[in-house]
Amino acid sequence: MLHSALKRLTLAVSVTLAMTGCATVGSDFQAPANVADASFRHLPQGGTSAAHLPAQWWTVFNDATLNRLEEAALRDNPSVKAAAQRLLQAQEQAGVARANQQPQLSVNAGISNSRTSAETSQGLALGGRAIKGNNYAVGSSFSYEIDLLGRVRRLVEASDAQALAAEADRDGVLLMLSSQLATTYWQLRGLDAEIAILNGALDTRRETEELVTARFDAGLSNELDVSRARIERANAQADLHEVQRQRNLLEHSLATLVGASPSAMLTAPTATPAVLPAPPAIPVGLPASLLAQRPDLAGSVATLRSANAQIGVAEGAFYPSFSLTGNFGFASESLSNLAKGDARQFSVGPLALSLPVFDGGRNKANLAIAKAKYEEAIANHQTKLLTALREVEDALSDVQQRQQQGEAQQASQVAAARGYLVARARYERGVSTYLDVTDAQRSALAADRAAVQINTQRLLAAVSVARALGAGWQPSPQLAQVAQNGNLKAQ
Repeated sequence: MLHSALKRLTLAVSVTLAMTGCATVGSDFQAPANVADASFRHLPQGGTSAAHLPAQWWTVFNDATLNRLEEAALRDNPSVKAAAQRLLQAQEQAGVARANQQPQLSVNAGISNSRTSAETSQGLALGGRAIKGNNYAVGSSFSYEIDLLGRVRRLVEASDAQALAAEADRDGVLLMLSSQLATTYWQLRGLDAEIAILNGALDTRRETEELVTARFDAGLSNELDVSRARIERANAQADLHEVQRQRNLLEHSLATLVGASPSAMLTAPTATPAVLPAPPAIPVGLPASLLAQRPDLAGSVATLRSANAQIGVAEGAFYPSFSLTGNFGFASESLSNLAKGDARQFSVGPLALSLPVFDGGRNKANLAIAKAKYEEAIANHQTKLLTALREVEDALSDVQQRQQQGEAQQASQVAAARGYLVARARYERGVSTYLDVTDAQRSALAADRAAVQINTQRLLAAVSVARALGAGWQPSPQLAQVAQNGNLKAQ
């Protein structure tokens, strides 16, 4: 009685779904709301808000060597190749999911030889005879899941979203690599500038040591001044070796980023190594534009869409599933008779229905897990968004403060250079001791090195702004649509 009632109920549900044909489990995805279109706190006065960086964003620095290294890194770095293969895997996995929407058709053929026992009930019924002989068969079979409720469509939607997330991950690898290379390059150029300054300071200290030694030989100075001159010259030499050591490490790192051997020499000395270029102005958009500019945020939205589709898949487990199978072919004891009409065999069906009645709470638990994963994805997306906003504010703050710091350091540099000239002139006239010259030399060298380090940090701050804004990354139309709107219905 119960079985009969259940069959009638199932049939009624099936007919209703077939008549409607538009029911889809789960809800269509809506992208999270953008942040308010407010300006960044540390955005420079008069800063641009509508312009975008070019796809090859590093070209704004107008450095031919940097351009060459970036192109080589994006072509040869192993991490880029690995990210491309991950994207390919995700795209093919989406193809596997889409294949479930189509009928599955297979062709088969076989040959067998068999003999039944004459002592079985079947053999005794045939008069104690055995059945033996060859069997030849060729045919095809098909199966198809009728996706009335859209469970398979939700699976396809989830796989497509995962492919978009893999695309954003690939773009994130490109962005991180290009920014790391630019950072390493400008750090190396900063050390080149320090090496040039230290070489100049070493030459000056050698000349000073010769002057002090000559004055000592003439009886115009004392041995303590000679010792101090030698100490300053040796200290400059030691500082030069330390900076060269740091430069070697950066050059090894640069070669690795490019995908070359660490022993490769990729950078040639510039004509004026002590002069660093002024940092370019990086156009900064509104906070809401970060959702479309940063690969990690766009990928996070794609992950949200996949998690939302998985809720629909979990809901689909509560409803009936329908599948249709069939086969057609030929079978014969004789190979020569295989193509005759009498050898034909086929079957259509059954049109199978599967309806969960009791599963011990498995489907309910799977649905709860899918919903919890979606809520987790929302929280992770909010964290990434806040992190992105903080990174932009930090980078813009660095740009402002480094510029002000550079202006103050420039005044210190001028004053220190003047102080050294005065101290040396007074010493040569015998008005002051060599200790004044030593202090002035140290102050001038420290001021020159600090100025170079600040200029380097200004270039690095410009790179940080570009990276925090997503640089020149251009998403695919599908990924941009998901990141900005997200209201794409399952197909």
